[in-house]
Amino acid sequence: MPGMREGPTRSPSVRPRYSRITLAGTSVLVTLVAVLGGSGLLPSGEGVEVAYAAPARDAVGPESSGLALAGAGSPYLMRAPEPGGILPVDDTLPEDSGEGRRVVFDMSRQRVWLVGGNERVRRTYLVSGSLTDNLGPGTYEVYSKSVDAIGVDDSGTMRYMVRFTHGDRAAIGFHDIPVDEGRKVQTRAQLGTPQSHGCIRQWRPDARALWEFAPVGATVVVVA
Repeated sequence: MPGMREGPTRSPSVRPRYSRITLAGTSVLVTLVAVLGGSGLLPSGEGVEVAYAAPARDAVGPESSGLALAGAGSPYLMRAPEPGGILPVDDTLPEDSGEGRRVVFDMSRQRVWLVGGNERVRRTYLVSGSLTDNLGPGTYEVYSKSVDAIGVDDSGTMRYMVRFTHGDRAAIGFHDIPVDEGRKVQTRAQLGTPQSHGCIRQWRPDARALWEFAPVGATVVVVA
């Protein structure tokens, strides 16, 4: 912006190999999800961004939950990486990330979590935050949303802007990867590394999920 791929022996009796049964079942599930994801029947789970941007058109979107293939009680969420397949993703929330329904952004891990009021992770994905030290840890509140926004210094346009604080020159918020002169300013593969001049960039399906999840007044927790 401006400014989510290692002689058998026999036992006297034959017993079920539960670990192998479980592994086989997991493999079938992973294959099914991969096929569905590759065919476009499942949304992907990457991308969130915070950006310095000025509002272009304000709008209010309906609130709904994002896709989650596992809850916070499980050790992993699984998401489809680019261009296809499944990778295990650590979904452990950072310490001191607050409580209740909230959006959590971890600057060191370049990752966002959408957490429901029951403390279940609704969605988690990699993002690209700022290249500069413009955002401090703390608890913030969404104060403005725009479906469309324009970056400062003609740095491109973006969608699903969710603002929660102010920088030196403009607002800081979450949005999709900006487009400048018809091209995205970064690739999806670069999510997970700082790339922006102030905001937090997301893959568009994730940007839309956060937009729907976080109304004006929603809590945003930023951790170092």
